[in-house]
Parts: sequence; C-alpha cells; structure tokens
Amino acid sequence: MFTEIPLKKPSTPLLDEIDRPEQLRALAEDQLPQLINELREYLLYSVGKTGGHFGAGLGVVELTVALHYVFNTPSDKLVWDVGHQAYPHKILTGRREEMLTMRQRKGLSAFPKRGESIYDTFGVGHSSTSISAALGMAIAAQMQGRDDKHVAIIGDGAMTAGMAFEGINHAAHLDSDILVILNDNEMSISENVGGLSNYFSRIWASRTYNSLREGGKKALENMPRTMEFARRTEEHMKGMVSPGTMFEELGFNYVGPIDGHNIEKLVVYLSKMKEIPGPKLLHVITQKGRGFSPAEKDPIGYHALNKLEPKPAVSEVEIPKKKLPKYSDVFGQWLCDMAQEDPRLVGITPAMREGSGMVTFSKLYPKQYQDVAIAEQHAVTLAAGLACEGQKPVVAIYSTFLQRAYDQLVHDVTLQDLDVLFGIDRAGLVGEDGPTHAGAYDISYLRCIPKMVIMTPSDENECRQMLYTGYVHKGPAAVRYPRGTGPGATIEQKMEALPLGKGIVRREGQGIALLVFGTALPEAITVADKFNATVADMRFVKPIDEELILELANSHELLVTIEENAIMGGAGSAVAECLAKHGVVQQLLNIGIPDAYIEHGKPSEMQNECGIDAPGIEKAIHQRLTLINQNKANQSIG
Repeated sequence: MFTEIPLKKPSTPLLDEIDRPEQLRALAEDQLPQLINELREYLLYSVGKTGGHFGAGLGVVELTVALHYVFNTPSDKLVWDVGHQAYPHKILTGRREEMLTMRQRKGLSAFPKRGESIYDTFGVGHSSTSISAALGMAIAAQMQGRDDKHVAIIGDGAMTAGMAFEGINHAAHLDSDILVILNDNEMSISENVGGLSNYFSRIWASRTYNSLREGGKKALENMPRTMEFARRTEEHMKGMVSPGTMFEELGFNYVGPIDGHNIEKLVVYLSKMKEIPGPKLLHVITQKGRGFSPAEKDPIGYHALNKLEPKPAVSEVEIPKKKLPKYSDVFGQWLCDMAQEDPRLVGITPAMREGSGMVTFSKLYPKQYQDVAIAEQHAVTLAAGLACEGQKPVVAIYSTFLQRAYDQLVHDVTLQDLDVLFGIDRAGLVGEDGPTHAGAYDISYLRCIPKMVIMTPSDENECRQMLYTGYVHKGPAAVRYPRGTGPGATIEQKMEALPLGKGIVRREGQGIALLVFGTALPEAITVADKFNATVADMRFVKPIDEELILELANSHELLVTIEENAIMGGAGSAVAECLAKHGVVQQLLNIGIPDAYIEHGKPSEMQNECGIDAPGIEKAIHQRLTLINQNKANQSIG
C-alpha cells in the first residue's frame, strides 16, 4: 500500500524488461505479482510527474496484466472504454518511457489513440463506445476469415449509457464471439455472497458446464416446453446468487462477479472464457485508486491528479495570489441563487456533478437535482419533459458531450420551442485532454438550429447575467463558457436580463473593428491598442446584433471576428451571412479554430497554434492589411 507518490523513478527490474506484451506472456505466472507491484509504482511515479487520470488506472493494473497475459495482443483486440483506465496498458505496450510526456505538447495522448500504437485498437475519449466498436471488429474478422478474439473493457459508469446496451443487444442477436468485461469499481463483494458467487462463477466458466449446457440444448431442441423449463430453471438459479440475470436474458453468457485484484483468478477465468464461443460477459470487481490509500478513500477526488512539484524552500515561498473562481463555480453559484428564487428550477447533469460545479447545489437542493449518469441523450429529453409540465430545467453539460445529444436537442427541445437552458461548459480548447474533449464546434452546430439563443460571455459577470438572461427567456437558450478561470471581473450579485441580441462596444477606434465572441476580449483589447482599433463585445451569436455589425462595417475598413470555435460555420460565418444578407461588401477576417483537430497541450499552446492569442491576432491582421494594400496597388496599376 502506497501512502505517497514517488518523485524519483522507482526501481522496476521486471517491468524494465518489458517493451511488448509478448515479453509479458513469456513470464512465469508466479512472476506476475511482482510485475503488478512494479507497474502500480511506476504508474504512481509517471502520473505524479505529468498529471492525468489516476484512480481508474490504479484500479485495473491486475486486469490489464491478465488481459495481455492471456490474449495474443495485438492480433487479439482489446478495446478500452473512455480511456481513463488505459495508462497501465500504455506502459505495457512499448510506451513506458514516453509516459513522462503524457498530456504534453507532442507527447502521449491521455486516451487510447490509433495513430499512437498498434495496441490502441480504437481511439476513445467519450464513454460507452467499446462494445459497438469491438463488435464491428469481430464482424470484420469473421468476414475476413480471421479467428482473432475481441474484448471490450467497460466500466460500470459507462454501462449506464444506452449505446452500451445497443451494442450488447446486437452482439447477442448475431451470436458474435465477443467478450465484454464489466469493470465494476463501485460495488464491494460481501463475504457470504462472494463465496457463492465465486463458486458458481467457477462452474459457469468451466468447459464441463458449457458442454453440458450446449449438449442439453441439442437434446431438448425438439421438446420446446421442456427446454423452456430448463432454461428458466438455469436462469433463476443464477439469479439467486448473481446480478447477471439481465445479461443472460439479453443473450450473453454471464460469469461473475470475481475479484479483479486476484491475478490468479483473473488468468484462470480469462483463459476459460477465451475458449467459450459466442457473446459472454465477465463481471470483475475492482477498487478505484487501488494501492494508493488516499485515492482508495477518495476515488472522486483522485480521479485525476495535477502534476506534482517539489516543495520550494521556505525563502522561496510566495504570498498566495487571490484565487479566482472558475466559470463552473460561477455557474454553480448562479444555480444555487436561482433555485432559491424559483422552486421550479431543476438542475440536470449527465454524471458531471463535480466538473460542472454542482456539488453545493446537489446538497442544498436535492429535490431539484437530477444526475442521470452517463446518458446525455436522456438528459436532454428529460429536460424537455420537465419543460412540458412547467418546470424550468437547466442542463449542465460539457460542449463535447452535448454533441452526443444532438438529435434530442433538435427534435425534443427546439422543434417544440421548449423552455430549456443549457449551461455549456468546457467550450473552446480544453488543453491536455486534447481533441476528444475540445468544445470546438458548439457554436457551429447550435447556430443552424431554429429558435436557439446562443450567448458567449467575455467574463465571469457576463456569464452570470447571461445565465439569468437565458433562464428568463421563453424558449431554448445556451450559454457557452470555457474551462478554468476568467479575467477576474467583479461579479454582481443582482441578476438582470441583458437586451436580447445586443452587443456592446468596449473600445472606440478607427479603421479596424474587432468583433469578439467570448473570452478572447482581453487579447482583443491588447491588440486593439496597437492598431487603435474598435473592439465590440458581441455577446450574442444568435440572434446576432445585425445593427451593430452594419454600423461597424460602414465606419471601418476591416472587420475581424474572433472566437474560440471552429471558423467553419461559427460566429464569423454569422457575421459574413449578415453582410451578405444586406448586400454589404466589406473586408472580413475570421479568426478561430482552423479546420483541423488540435492536438493536446497547454491551452496557451493550443491557442497559439490556432492564432487566437494576442500575437496570433496581431499577426493575422498585419497579413490581411498587407494583402489589402497589395490588392489596392495592383488595382491602381491596372
């Protein structure tokens, strides 16, 4: 049991000799416990150096070793769900030393990534995709005449999403040779039930039982009533001692639950289930944060870890700066204040209570709080149902996860013009989690939906007032705000609705007008000072302030739109559409995220790559002015 994270590289003589899983499979089984200890210690060290997902990986060290020990990877395919638990897998598949580059610019991704390793069979960052992906691979292998094995490793949280059950239903229908491992890290095995479960698990995984099972089916296939009685008897027997009746009813051969930290049992069960044809599910019980006592006691707090730095000498200790609230904190406080005023409010989250700043709200207003688990589609339609009956639902959701509920947003909310507010967190470039978690498209995919109001606050106070504006607006509305802290604006406790679709000029200038959508306002003002440019805080993407756009177009030579969203279809496109609508020909420069996936790194590095920081904005304006002058010169010559 580790009580602190090592800052120096630990001695791992066995692990140091393993660069590929076939070297792991060459070990004697009695060497695996030593390897497991070394792997867990190295995981602690590497994540302490880089930061990253923590508790989930510690919980699957034994399972990861067992999977690579039993299955012939990479010919046999391991498909990890979400990817939080894939760090031990990365260490064992040739990336041990590169772990010290995790989540850094040009370093390892925080999630499985096909371009990174042949052992990463499916790129992933969102949950509940593993079963469908593994099933697709299994079908492809069958069509190509290959007998590869396919294993989907899915956590109990990810199993709450409908997509997981869609995959299970289809796999059972096809009778596909696929193994689903349910990694259950929330339940514990009581001593009595555990004994019975282990006993029956050994029976159900055995070749003898499965031979008798299949032989009995053949013998009774001409006696339908007797066969149905035998089937029900078997299922009821299992149901008495196992939570797997549901999976059996869906068509899976269920085995478990078993101790996911017992390497000997894991190897035995995986070896047996590898030989059983058809769809099967192994239920393993693991402990999140296993081996590190603080993480075991607080699995939520240690889900991820910040980079650890050596403590500075006393003389180097600085006076701590004033702590600024995160945008999620601003949202959480507004939610509590609004709930105090309006008992109709219902706050909804798809399993992101902590990340969305809803912890205090969930404790103070438990009857007005709904955590629907990892089920974004359900979250949005649940909000629609609440709105139909006069409640005031507020859906707190990450931008990248709202993508998963797009049909519900269109069909269930906006088509019916229902009164639902979306607090869209993590809008823009989120940093080290990379493109799977970037909120780069929400303006683009929301802007084309009729009746949708879209707001982009430039600071913390605007965020609070826009949330209130969207709440009192009759119809669907969204406020999109970034991860982390803002510029430190004074937050007014009094809430006032902003004029719908109206921007505000923050700086008067001439020649160039910067139209800012969101939190790039400080950078825009910095640039504007160098060009003596006008700066407009546009506030609303939809309805957009056409009057202000036309006024700026008539009084300036160049309009520059700035947003932390994809340029294609974004707020800049809305400005271009406005100018075209009114027949205005104007020089227009759109600055935002280019048509590419921006790889992980620090947010400032990603913003610099996209040219949406102050130096990038300044450079783009200089380039456009040069081009304008060249065109003018060419026209005068012509």
